Amino acid sequence: MSEEGTERVGARRGLWDDTLPRMAGRVVLVTGASGGLGAGIAWRFAQAGAAVVVHFRRGETRARELVERIGGAGGDAVALAADLTREEECHRLVEAAYAWRGRLDALVNNAGIQPVRSLADMTAEDWRRLAEANVTSAFCCTQAAAKLMARQDGGGTITQIASIEGSRPAPGHAHYSASKAALIMFARSAALEYGPLGIRVNSVSPGLVDRPGLAEEWPEGVERWGRAAPLGRLGRPEDIGSACVFLASDAASWITGTDLVVDGGVGAAPAW
Repeated sequence: MSEEGTERVGARRGLWDDTLPRMAGRVVLVTGASGGLGAGIAWRFAQAGAAVVVHFRRGETRARELVERIGGAGGDAVALAADLTREEECHRLVEAAYAWRGRLDALVNNAGIQPVRSLADMTAEDWRRLAEANVTSAFCCTQAAAKLMARQDGGGTITQIASIEGSRPAPGHAHYSASKAALIMFARSAALEYGPLGIRVNSVSPGLVDRPGLAEEWPEGVERWGRAAPLGRLGRPEDIGSACVFLASDAASWITGTDLVVDGGVGAAPAW
């Protein structure tokens, strides 16, 4: 179907959101898209008109439900499985995403884990496991995607999902905070080296993003966040997705090597 035809179908079924930059005709891979944040990012790209590759590792049912939701609304999506702690799986996933529609315009490295453990109790294996899941996987997927993007017209974009914990640590998150700081600097380094190839690389640092059951599991934290945030609420997965769509779009064509903080203004709140 032509870009115009796809646009008419999407608009008719109510999928597309006109507040987003247009991404029709582009293919986007979102890793970890079976989880709440990743699903929100993938959905926003679909609402922008992109064809979306929904990656999952264990959440096959949720990934396929998301693909059905996008398809049922007039969009285009496919679910692909991969264990991103294995280098060969990262390359296989990226190559399969490219082969699906014959190009890959954007990659969002969202997959990762967020365990809680005090630094005193943390083991070297805990550290290595998180680093592999959060940083090494992003490195391997970025490298694989850039190799393909450099061959196609228009280059491409890569976005690393970092966190405000990359600059503001939290108790029990020494390994997680370190991994997110690494992703911010990795994005800048990749932007420097891949810019001449027409590939833009940025990071997005979310604040606290809501999910089902969070208020019940951590009521005091949710309450504190609501008081501290100038906008007075937690983030939604779609808030982060909108930032990712912007950075991948032509509207951000001269933006690379930057970290976009999406935290409701918490970073501007005084600490005293």
